[in-house]
Amino acid sequence: MTTATYARRLRRAGFRIAVPVFALTLVLGGCGSDDSSQIGASSVGTVNDINPKDVSELQDGGNFRLALTSFPETFNSDHVDASSDVSDVVGWTLPGTVTANAAGELSVDHDYFTDIQLTGTEPQQVTYTINPKAVWSDGSPITWEDMRSQAQALSGKDVAYQVRGTDGFDRVEKVERGVDDRQAVVTFAKHYAEWQGMFNPFYPKASTESPTAFENWARNSLPLSAGPFVISSIDRAQQRITLNRNPKWWGNTPKLDSVTFAVLDYSARISALQNNELDAATVSGIDEISTAAGSPGLDVRRAPSPRFSHFTFNGAPGALLEDPQLRIAISKAIDRQGIANATQHGVVANPEPLNNHIYVKGQKGYQDNSAAVSYDPQAAAKMLDDLGWKLNGDVREKDGRKLELRDVMYQQDAWVQMAQIAQQNLAAIGVKLTIQPVPGNGLFKDVVDPGNFDIVQFTWSGGILPLGALPQIYAYDPNNRLSNKGRIGSPELNALIEETISELDPEKAIELANKADRMIFEEGFSLPIVQSPGAVAVRSTVANYGAFGLASSDLTKVGFVK
Repeated sequence: MTTATYARRLRRAGFRIAVPVFALTLVLGGCGSDDSSQIGASSVGTVNDINPKDVSELQDGGNFRLALTSFPETFNSDHVDASSDVSDVVGWTLPGTVTANAAGELSVDHDYFTDIQLTGTEPQQVTYTINPKAVWSDGSPITWEDMRSQAQALSGKDVAYQVRGTDGFDRVEKVERGVDDRQAVVTFAKHYAEWQGMFNPFYPKASTESPTAFENWARNSLPLSAGPFVISSIDRAQQRITLNRNPKWWGNTPKLDSVTFAVLDYSARISALQNNELDAATVSGIDEISTAAGSPGLDVRRAPSPRFSHFTFNGAPGALLEDPQLRIAISKAIDRQGIANATQHGVVANPEPLNNHIYVKGQKGYQDNSAAVSYDPQAAAKMLDDLGWKLNGDVREKDGRKLELRDVMYQQDAWVQMAQIAQQNLAAIGVKLTIQPVPGNGLFKDVVDPGNFDIVQFTWSGGILPLGALPQIYAYDPNNRLSNKGRIGSPELNALIEETISELDPEKAIELANKADRMIFEEGFSLPIVQSPGAVAVRSTVANYGAFGLASSDLTKVGFVK
């Protein structure tokens, strides 16, 4: 049986900069099946599938059970050590600024802010008015000082703060008190196109007031929060985290009593669903979707999500793939359409590879910018010859060095099977690919972030405000790499990214983003594979939860039908 993760869509996950996801949400398997009844859409759209119910139809109470890929390295989702598992947990417990409907249209999250307005453009200025009822879990008020502290910490100006991304805070000139402590006025030194995505999630100043606090305050727990739930128990021995209702919560009372996250091996997830040990998990591949759809008490819900798998290359100085032309040659030898066919046959209509690093199919702005890496093994072989990588037996060599690449990924059959397709492709042109699965715990901190790979496979989870990924992932500063895992970039690309995220005209910003995306392909930064079809197996009794697509979820409304 094939396996996959559940792409948990949190209240504000669509507004965060991209987060790395260990597990593959698109699973190889079922290629011999023609069960067309299980085929879904391949592009994000204007719908979600969450079994919507009025809260009057739901039980009061209940424990909602979800799985994690690995135990969080930190509960600070802005830290470089954070992964999607961190965001999955803290998304239930922390404030944010905006929510979105199924069409991706934004509105202010009134649980936390009564108003958020762009109140100036020269200079750009945004005024945040905090809900007067909003308090941290110790009862202290949420104030403008929390916003000022977070903005300073995430600005990137002090590299002692090991941030995952600056998310526009590097462009903030100052954060000032407004009419009272419940209002913050943010003034920008430079325009920032996606200002609506800032402060998602929003942390208390205790977590950001110094580099030491940023590193340690939420390292092993989340001492202070302000969502409908709070972390009540962390059991590292059992690899389990429990949330309970926040007694200081001022909004609508959650229907659930508790939420339990447990680290669970992927091979056990479908069985856990069938045995009533989990309440939701992603399913992919026709075999897994059909198995879930045919299991009593489970429904398969569908809404493609802004999430995609990829191969990222290590282009650091001295690395085997330092030469961008070598990375292009490797890219051109990998049959992405073949991988798409294998991963999504019987799952989506007309499987296709993703041809953009910024936008996903169906999202405004999406276009094919991948000409530089189009599949052409003959051209790839010629490029290698021209670069001096000559065949010596089955493997090419240059200056006594063999063209042998280590491909690192989370230890999951789906990733390994995808790598095996690339391995066969590359062997055909004299490149040896060694597949190196690694357990989820410590994968990024101990392997990927130190650069101990030639190629790494994982998933980027983005959102409806995707431009924040440009400076976070694709810009490069060797002194502050943020989430640039491959250490690849150029001053020219940095300048174009700067121009893109400074553009307040959305149409012009899209045009510039696609220009940047073409440059990202041309430098051989990474190779997008496919986006998530967003099929989710959910217990039939669960309401207001499932495949969210572009929409936010109201976690106070998640529950079990009476």
